[in-house]
Amino acid sequence: MLSKKAKYAIKALIVLGRNYGKEPMQILRIAEEERIPKKFLEQILLEMRNAGILYSKKGAGGGYNLNKAPEDIRLSQVMRLIDGPIALLPCVSLNFYRSCDECKSEEVCGIRDTFIDVRNAMLQILNDTSIADIIDKEKRLALDV
Repeated sequence: MLSKKAKYAIKALIVLGRNYGKEPMQILRIAEEERIPKKFLEQILLEMRNAGILYSKKGAGGGYNLNKAPEDIRLSQVMRLIDGPIALLPCVSLNFYRSCDECKSEEVCGIRDTFIDVRNAMLQILNDTSIADIIDKEKRLALDV
């Protein structure tokens, strides 16, 4: 399940993506727009700044902006940064692999084989989806309402 922290990170990136190319946004404005606790948001934005996704400007007129275009920020990157492994089992993770303690043999494990397929399908979607894509989806969905 997507953690609340990862969901808040994505929501903040969407707000900043809509604001891309404009003045930096203050944390309080993002927190209020997306109903994210300000202290929690501060930690999330700092983590994304340290990873190079965001940059911050101090002082009057300061705040946060995207460090790259919304088209270049992939959901997989954000989820790995915030939550770690995307795979549902440690033995199928590409970046955080660990063998399962109770597994007799990975080569003949049907559970592992199935969850490799799940991982691959999920990664395909997350790698193919950018913050810009989500912003566009929200615009289309708003037209249907």
